[in-house]
Amino acid sequence: AKRARFDRPALNKKRFALYFFAIHPMIEIGCGPRPSRPRKEIDLPYLEIHSVFSINRLLPDEPRRPAAYMSDTSESSKKPSSGLLARWFGHSVRPDAPPQASPNKVNWIRSIPYLALHLTCLAVIWVGWSPVAVGVAAGLYAVRMFAITGFYHRFFAHRAFKTSRAGQFLFGILGCSAVQRGPLWWAAHHRHHHVHSDDEHDLHSPRQHGLLHSHNGWFLTPAALRTRWKLVPDLARYPELRFLDRFELLVPVLLALGLFAVGAFLGAFAPELGTSGPQLLVWGFFISTVAVYQGTYLINSLSHCIGRRRFATHDDSRNSLVLALLTFGEGWHNNHHHYPASARQGFYWWEIDITYYLLVVLSWTGLVWDLKPVPESVLSRALEQAPPTSPGEELAQASPAGEAVVPTSIVPPLPAPVPLPAPST
Repeated sequence: AKRARFDRPALNKKRFALYFFAIHPMIEIGCGPRPSRPRKEIDLPYLEIHSVFSINRLLPDEPRRPAAYMSDTSESSKKPSSGLLARWFGHSVRPDAPPQASPNKVNWIRSIPYLALHLTCLAVIWVGWSPVAVGVAAGLYAVRMFAITGFYHRFFAHRAFKTSRAGQFLFGILGCSAVQRGPLWWAAHHRHHHVHSDDEHDLHSPRQHGLLHSHNGWFLTPAALRTRWKLVPDLARYPELRFLDRFELLVPVLLALGLFAVGAFLGAFAPELGTSGPQLLVWGFFISTVAVYQGTYLINSLSHCIGRRRFATHDDSRNSLVLALLTFGEGWHNNHHHYPASARQGFYWWEIDITYYLLVVLSWTGLVWDLKPVPESVLSRALEQAPPTSPGEELAQASPAGEAVVPTSIVPPLPAPVPLPAPST
């Protein structure tokens, strides 16, 4: 026994420490808790993603694999997460949790980070201002507003143009920097909005919930907490997009740290600029983010209340030049609800659409292509005509069994999956 003990290979302490303190915690955190019950295949709407490694196959023509959580037969599986962090982040909520009594009521616990982000802007009283800080704030407002309007909205939600897979990932990173959650969550809820625009299922309808709730409250409710995976099967098959959706705060945190570092560097080596780390953080991140927030949310609220209606859509969407200037073209909301698939929301030359102009410039570089135009048949419809069939009615006609699908007027149909080549022997 003594000889066998000395013949045993020596323990590599460095490898053991690397695994125990780095790799093992990442696996445990990324993959979530291990199920204690037999697994059961579940449908996509009830699928929860615990990491980029544990998602089911999402293509409709491919076989399903076991999901990370199984059946809801046990009592423990019916208890929703109740911790503070679980209320802040949507991915911590179990997919089989029972519906809450007030799904459209604001969760004030989860509102703490959102309110704190606004209150932090008051720190400008102590950090002051400088031309550099104000310029950085204005530039990041422009970049991130374009990321929301051009990429999150017109690409991820409506696929109004095409790009490469690398470009798609870059667009997702830029969109995440606006701190409006991940691309899959954003696109899924926007497609849901088009299907149920201004009816009782619309989460941010001023007609249904009032102006204040549609502007600042709807995304803080339990109903808006989780990603609607069945509405984004075309996007959810990409692991890099699932990664961004799962770790939605990674990009904003890196942006905030980078701004602080750049400000500290300029304060130390270029003091004549009059900036500092805290100042660039407050102006470049907090003030700019709040401005992008409020600009984006004006489309959810005021664009259904003020402006003119060119087309007889089934909702209250309107066109507004002021909102279009603030949001780079999103103010032509009645145009957009009339024909969502177009990359251009200002249908005529006098309707300023900055997002479309920037997309055209990107198309010259080859980064994007196939920008979908507005067909002449769409422009010929007049306001005095009878309202077209609503997307909700189109949804019911296309799916008599109640299966959720996205109408082709909102997002083009999925291409047929390309078969993989047979493995070589």
